[in-house]
Amino acid sequence: MKNFVRRIENFECEICGNLVKGDGYTDHCPHCLYGKHVDETVPGDRKSNCRGLMEPRGIRKKRGQFQIEYRCQNCGKIFFCKTTPEDNLSSLS
Repeated sequence: MKNFVRRIENFECEICGNLVKGDGYTDHCPHCLYGKHVDETVPGDRKSNCRGLMEPRGIRKKRGQFQIEYRCQNCGKIFFCKTTPEDNLSSLS
């Protein structure tokens, strides 16, 4: 990914309160799958002023990798993020 910025950040999920330990690639809560719209162009850039919650809407498989589809509840932007082994994908049903 061009100009990806790795940021190791821990956070408390604004939806479920889960404490998430970041690894530099973490961009959503593995428990409820919600994220926050903080990046604008490149993952990790933290340039978005939106700061809306990203609602998980579904899952797709692209090039052998599962991705979660998100829609920002504030601005409506659609995102796709890779899943991790820790993700509770049953929360999508």
